[in-house]
Amino acid sequence: MARSKSQHKPPSHPPHAAAAHPSVRPSPRPARTISGRWLLSAVAIALPVAFLCAWGVLCLLFWQGSWQLLYHPASTVARTPAEIGLAFDPVGFATSEMGAPQLQGWWIPAASPARYTVLFLHGKDGNLGDTLEDLERLHSASVNVLVFDYRGFGQSVFAHPGEVHLRQDVAWALQYLTTTRHVDPRRIVLEGSGLGANLALEVAATHPELAGVVLESPLDDPVRAIFDDPRSRLVPAHVLVSDRFDMIAPSAALRIPSLWFVLDSPAGKAASSETQQAFQDVTAPKVRVRLSASRASRRDFIDAFSRWLDDLNN
Repeated sequence: MARSKSQHKPPSHPPHAAAAHPSVRPSPRPARTISGRWLLSAVAIALPVAFLCAWGVLCLLFWQGSWQLLYHPASTVARTPAEIGLAFDPVGFATSEMGAPQLQGWWIPAASPARYTVLFLHGKDGNLGDTLEDLERLHSASVNVLVFDYRGFGQSVFAHPGEVHLRQDVAWALQYLTTTRHVDPRRIVLEGSGLGANLALEVAATHPELAGVVLESPLDDPVRAIFDDPRSRLVPAHVLVSDRFDMIAPSAALRIPSLWFVLDSPAGKAASSETQQAFQDVTAPKVRVRLSASRASRRDFIDAFSRWLDDLNN
């Protein structure tokens, strides 16, 4: 018998849905909407964050630039002691890791053997080229003089001036005198003028081995120039600025003789209360001399300074 061959038909596929139902269309998705409450919440968060960011930038700018409200350095040293007939040697010290001196100054030897060496600290403006009158008076008192520019002033390396930097610079200058010039610390007198006087008082309070300190017209609360600026009211200025130049605490800690030169106050103007308080708080030997603003005060300064140096030997 002949077997019947099974018939294999290919599977049938259902027709495409679109073909079966050509009129069916996918329904459109509903449009998304943002709730008003969410928008208000986003704005309530974004505005304070933007304000804090802007305020943070303002604080950063104030922190970086506030020093310019107190210090006014000049980089060009336009005058030298040669203009007033003083022999001097340019000096550089406080060598960096690269071998370059960070501080530049002048060494002015006395015309005759000197009993003392004065480390002179200038004020907050200009540079050592503006100290020639002070240097001439000191030279007339027969002392050696070292004067230098802090970092950020004159030809010294650039850095934003600040109380901490200035104190470090003075420490380097003292080290230069004792190690390079081999000056006995007991023969070193610190002298400062203006803000340099405030600085000299701070340093002298921590160096009882020095011979003495001379303070010429110290400034009453010098950092007030920063805190009184209208921009300081927009930021926490007392937190951002570390400079203080307080005279009260160093005066109480002073253990070496001091000579205070104070300019006579104009009629009707009270003398600096902070300077008076600082002088009263000194327990070590002290002398206060009042100077007028006239040219005659040069002779008065030299006479008072020379007598004070004589008393240091007694």
